[in-house]
Amino acid sequence: MLGKIDRGIKCSVTGCKADAIRSISTGKVTAAGLKIDAERRAYLCKEHYREYKKATKKDRTLEKWRYKDAR
Repeated sequence: MLGKIDRGIKCSVTGCKADAIRSISTGKVTAAGLKIDAERRAYLCKEHYREYKKATKKDRTLEKWRYKDAR
């Protein structure tokens, strides 16, 4: 059984027609500042996934530090 990405779904960002490589929840993607046309999952192409990672780097680092000290 193939997933949506394997079947060739396009990027969910408004105006983008590239093939998606990742699937992320819409809440996280909109919080990162990307405008999407999706309801449950947002599918991102390589370029927009890179933008998402850059926008959320600080948050991910803080979460990593928080859980590192909890051990």
